[in-house]
Amino acid sequence: MSLRKFVMLVLALLLASTVFAATPIRVLVDATDAPRNVFRSHITLPAHEGMTRLAVAKWIPGEHGPTGPVTDVVDVRITANGAPLTWRRDPLEMFVVETNVPAKASTIDVDLTYLAPTASGQFTAGQSSTANLAVMSWNTLLVFTPGTPADDVTVEGAIRMPEGWTWASPLLAANEANGRVDFQPASLTTYVDSPVLISRFLKKVTLDTPNAPPHRINIASESNAALITPPNFVADYSRLVAEAGSLFGAYHFRKYDWLLTLSDHVAHFGLEHHEASDDRMAEATLSKENLRRRLGGLLSHEYVHSWNGKFRRPAGLLSADYMTPMQGEMLWVYEGLTQYLGEVLAARSGLWTPEYYRESVARIAATFDQQPGRTWRPLADTAVAAQLLYAAPEAWSSLRRSTDFYDESVLLWLEVDSIIRAKTNGKATLDDFVKRFHGAPGGKPEVKPYTFDDVVNALNAVAPYDWRTHLNERLWSTSPRAPIGGITGHGWRLVYDETPNAVASDDAEMREQQDATFTLGMTIKNADGSIVDVTPGLPAASAGLAPGMKVVAVNGRRWTREVLDAAIREAKGGNAPIEIIAENNDFFRTYAVNYHEGMRYPHLVRDEKTPDTLGDVVRAHSR
Repeated sequence: MSLRKFVMLVLALLLASTVFAATPIRVLVDATDAPRNVFRSHITLPAHEGMTRLAVAKWIPGEHGPTGPVTDVVDVRITANGAPLTWRRDPLEMFVVETNVPAKASTIDVDLTYLAPTASGQFTAGQSSTANLAVMSWNTLLVFTPGTPADDVTVEGAIRMPEGWTWASPLLAANEANGRVDFQPASLTTYVDSPVLISRFLKKVTLDTPNAPPHRINIASESNAALITPPNFVADYSRLVAEAGSLFGAYHFRKYDWLLTLSDHVAHFGLEHHEASDDRMAEATLSKENLRRRLGGLLSHEYVHSWNGKFRRPAGLLSADYMTPMQGEMLWVYEGLTQYLGEVLAARSGLWTPEYYRESVARIAATFDQQPGRTWRPLADTAVAAQLLYAAPEAWSSLRRSTDFYDESVLLWLEVDSIIRAKTNGKATLDDFVKRFHGAPGGKPEVKPYTFDDVVNALNAVAPYDWRTHLNERLWSTSPRAPIGGITGHGWRLVYDETPNAVASDDAEMREQQDATFTLGMTIKNADGSIVDVTPGLPAASAGLAPGMKVVAVNGRRWTREVLDAAIREAKGGNAPIEIIAENNDFFRTYAVNYHEGMRYPHLVRDEKTPDTLGDVVRAHSR
């Protein structure tokens, strides 16, 4: 082949590749059957002659694991030029199928059905639709060619909704008529990052944010009554936006939409997106004070993720085509710093009181101060093993450990803040690191990856210190005691008394459990007395009780929460054990639980010998 012919061939291939990449994926989702948990999708993709691989997204940003719900993608049919094509699944990669595209076919059509789960599940693989609402995640409804960066693929999406339903999404509409919404073209990355909330009952609450991009809380529920917001709702969340602006110094989005689903029939969680978040709680959330506090923490956490997780993201958690495995070793920053900042911003904005914030810190510290799993599994491994631990059972979680890079990292970052203050004589705080690391310039969404070294270098720029050694000591420690240097460094002490911890009480009520974590060392389901977990080394476990057993009676009386609490109080200072009759499958036995310290709950109290800098951590900074 002559040089000229070779050059012409290369140019032709490059031109064909460019045209292929520029041709959008068109997706039409029929959600009219959403009340039956059925979504149908018609996808038209650019194609080349020959063997073609098609993928369903496997590694979903924010879910930190191979959690794409491919099992519920069914009724897959592929055609080209109107003729059906056969396909086969890759025997080693279950998320990929292969088909042979015939000559002269520039596109192929894929029809599939997504069966939204009707039982429990996590994130986008969880329950997402009811008779009155649905959360539509694009990763469940489209296919693409693996190996091509999602940023380089354009998608044109549309959705047909049930009659009378409306929608909310960070996506922008190009056209809307007769129950169908056509969205503006955007990258595959943007579509996967932009869920659509549809509902018969949908309320859009615009916040007062004159110094920030537009912000809106879109609330869907099972009835209009559940959408009634308290009088201070707009003011409180407008302050959250202002406090975030003060903390980070810039906004990395064009607008922001919370997609808030209030229903008892969907999976409850929060999932971050760059210009939105998918947040789900119980239907009664807005009418109950304890649930509103929990909502404040959830919406604040997911909002922080727009900066910490979406804009700044660990390099190992990038998956350019949703098929490349993610590495979670930096989740103590991605999720841990977000957990810390989310609670701080909840307090600064007034969604939480300073007292409630301290109750949260106290509960976290007390939990890890008696967790046997800390002696074998360091915090670092809970991050690396996140994709396993998210789906781990609650039983024996105190020994196994769970996704502790959330809560234990609150203690880690609180200590970092106290060290920065000490090393700079109060001239700098963790806020200075956050502004340097996540701040200006603002603008449209983008991803700026980082590594462990980047975190260390940014901390050293704020307060010179051996941060590498310090962080590694915290990440790899197998000490049985919690790292509470941030509590003491800020002028407070961890103590226990008989006054219930407000955060623990709210959590127990939401989970419908009896929390005897800091007394007998176990939790029990309110519904039937089933033991959820026990802590090895504490009285319940030492007596022989275990997860899965059912508490039947306490000191000869049928178990209720009140009966067990009364028995704990009556045993204080005595010698007689608390006698618990428990069912273990078909067998019953009496367990003698030796505990005599009465009711016991964690709190923080001031240490007057040390200045109270924790007050500065949670005070409003935007006023």
